[in-house]
Amino acid sequence: MSLINFKRILFLVLLCIAFLPLLATAQEHIGRVVGISDGDTLTILDDRKKQIKVRLAEIDTPETAQPYGARAKQELSRLVHGKTVIVKVRDIDRYGRTVGRVYADDIDVNAEMVRIGAAWVYRKYATDQNLYALEKQARQNRVGLWSLPEAQQVPPWEWRQARR
Repeated sequence: MSLINFKRILFLVLLCIAFLPLLATAQEHIGRVVGISDGDTLTILDDRKKQIKVRLAEIDTPETAQPYGARAKQELSRLVHGKTVIVKVRDIDRYGRTVGRVYADDIDVNAEMVRIGAAWVYRKYATDQNLYALEKQARQNRVGLWSLPEAQQVPPWEWRQARR
């Protein structure tokens, strides 16, 4: 093998390695929802009987001990429990959970949670500008957590920070 061919092969190998993280996150999981941990975390069982814990991307719901936390979990359960969903993977978080957009019965579950006032747009991670419009509309209509007294409308990331 000539030095030029070796360099070309090495370049192609390095290029493939560089794009592996993009390929890993450009995937989908399809499975039946078998568990709801809280308002923004669920577990699916895929066709290989593998359980995958999924964190809904771009949104954040009240913590369980926070006002509206239990209700947010109920709303997510109402939308997806027992249903087959498609998870469009965005990332893997520091806890090993798959982070993604979840779709059930042609419904964007992440967006629906914001629309019904069960979730905030997670400003630190959100890229979908439509979510901000949905949150604004939910606030104006005082639905879900936006019907709580203003003092109880504490974003979860602020609530967690105050407890550290």
